[in-house]
Amino acid sequence: MNIKSTVAALSVLSVLSFGAFAADSIGADQAQNRESLGTISVGGINNSPMDMRAELNKKAEEQGASAYRVIEARTGDNWHATAELYK
Repeated sequence: MNIKSTVAALSVLSVLSFGAFAADSIGADQAQNRESLGTISVGGINNSPMDMRAELNKKAEEQGASAYRVIEARTGDNWHATAELYK
């Protein structure tokens, strides 16, 4: 799967709402009016995109972010993603 397909798949999955997570996954248009807090990365996840999303949520919450936007994602033997955090 190429990077664009992976990012598209993650975007679709990020639209789903899961109340257990404190940080929301947002799109580029929603990020325009928010203050950036930096970036986070997760990797070595070999189960599913949902596991990667859970790890992104966990790290975003630990950094005090209310939202994050996936800016890079790839797959191979393991999933990897980088996200920008927002207040």
